[in-house]
Amino acid sequence: MANKKRLMALALSGLIGTAQAGEKEELLKLRNTTTNLIKQLVKQGVITDKMANEMIKQAEVDAEQQVAQAKAAGAKEAVPADEVRVAYVPDFVKDEIRQQVRSELREEVVGDVMQKAKNEQWGLPNALPEWTKRFKLSGDIRLRSQHEYMAQDNIADSYFNYQALNDAGGFTNAQDNLTLFQNSTNDRQRFRERLRLGIDASITDSVKAGVRLATGNQRDPVSTNQTLANFGNRYEFTVDRAYLQYDGVDDNKFKWLTLSGGRIKNPWYTGGGEFSGGSELVWDTDLSFEGFAATVRQRLGGSDSLLENTDHSDSVFITAGAFPLQETAFSNDKWLFGGQAGLELGFDNQDSLKLSGAYFDYVNVEANQNTSTTFTCDNNTAANNASRPSFLQGGNTYATICAEGNRNDLASRTGFPAMVGLASDFNIVNINASYDMAVFAPYHLRFSGDYAKNIGFNKALVSARYGLSVDEKTNAWQFRADFGWPKVEVAGNWNVFAAYKYVGRDAVLDAFTDSDFHLGGTNVKGWFVGGNYGLMKNVWLTGRWLSADMISGPPWGIDVLQMDINTQF
Repeated sequence: MANKKRLMALALSGLIGTAQAGEKEELLKLRNTTTNLIKQLVKQGVITDKMANEMIKQAEVDAEQQVAQAKAAGAKEAVPADEVRVAYVPDFVKDEIRQQVRSELREEVVGDVMQKAKNEQWGLPNALPEWTKRFKLSGDIRLRSQHEYMAQDNIADSYFNYQALNDAGGFTNAQDNLTLFQNSTNDRQRFRERLRLGIDASITDSVKAGVRLATGNQRDPVSTNQTLANFGNRYEFTVDRAYLQYDGVDDNKFKWLTLSGGRIKNPWYTGGGEFSGGSELVWDTDLSFEGFAATVRQRLGGSDSLLENTDHSDSVFITAGAFPLQETAFSNDKWLFGGQAGLELGFDNQDSLKLSGAYFDYVNVEANQNTSTTFTCDNNTAANNASRPSFLQGGNTYATICAEGNRNDLASRTGFPAMVGLASDFNIVNINASYDMAVFAPYHLRFSGDYAKNIGFNKALVSARYGLSVDEKTNAWQFRADFGWPKVEVAGNWNVFAAYKYVGRDAVLDAFTDSDFHLGGTNVKGWFVGGNYGLMKNVWLTGRWLSADMISGPPWGIDVLQMDINTQF
């Protein structure tokens, strides 16, 4: 027991001495540790309380002696104020220090020089001026193989080509040109190309100007395709977009306002299939809008703190637009006015929901019929002529504006239409919804729906203009499912999709709806499937099969196979 007592005393004194000679912040820790150790020895019966007290006292005495000895030694070794001592450093240590200093200095100097060279563009003869940095070039090229298969039960010469009729000036002329009827019996194969080249110029931090050129032709607003069969002739390259845009951004980089004017991209949210441009139930993805649009956005809830652990931003938006469709000097102009409100929600599981409701009001688009006794086109007023649509795809109910012949030549009056226009007004209610599920991340499963109804249809007026009773066919809808990568951007990315579509005869304006489904127009129903696959960065394949049939009228079914190679830059 005496040995144990002596041993514990030495240990205690050593710990205390070390603590006093060490850092102050360790003193309390060492003292508590030593005290707890002694208490445990007492608790275990190794030593008694009396022995413990004696050990602590002995340790304190030994510690005081050690401190006194340390002070005495320090006094003996004190260095006079005028004496300088230099510790011996071996040569190999000096070499290591010298090499390390050189290496660190070299890295800092090289880094500074490289940064300065980059900023000042050293070594670049005729370095570009600062204003060129405000321009951004982008574009895409698509090569397409398109096969069009006509159903076996189609009936030849069963549907008029009203666009050709208007262009030719009547049934007789169109028939002479062999363009009076739509092709419904002959299969067709076409190779097509689309090139789009855009330039954006940053005028200020908030204002930019944009121009996009595209292949296609001036008469077709819903297609930028160029068919490869021109006997070596050059393509048309037209101005597809030309606009100014202002973006209002708050301190948190949230874009709360967008104002745009000119020939602009589609300002409306169109629902599913965003990678390919969205739903084409109401608007074809190649359609550009001429006019002005404004979008206001507002965040919902949440916090602007950088510490908030969320990856989504809930918001609402409102878009309004006014677009002149056809300007005339002697009649009322044709306009499109629209408004849309929407909600976008993100969830903690990375799912997202987007909803929108819109109203589109077409003004002065109905046919203004010639009511003269002869009602021949040579007796038209300016209002009659101006009511002829600039572009038709087919499907809407049409009314005769004027007939063939000459008012002074009875024999020339065939009674056939020479000019047609829309029998119905179009005031369209449109609802879109899309739900994106990230449960299979990185793959996404998206369900989307698009519904449109023309509430401007008036059965009595339409029937009177057409000349026969016309049933109301004013509903259109589409349901679509997508699965795979949300965007196909690199090699190996892929997605697939499928949809069912129904477009009533007078549900939407046939001029602006999808130009690929049944080769364009309304009064059609059917389905389509397809997919995208990435070959390399910014290069991907697309395949689609579209199968559509007429809803009412003689049978006319068309299946379309499209195989595309897409690139973007």
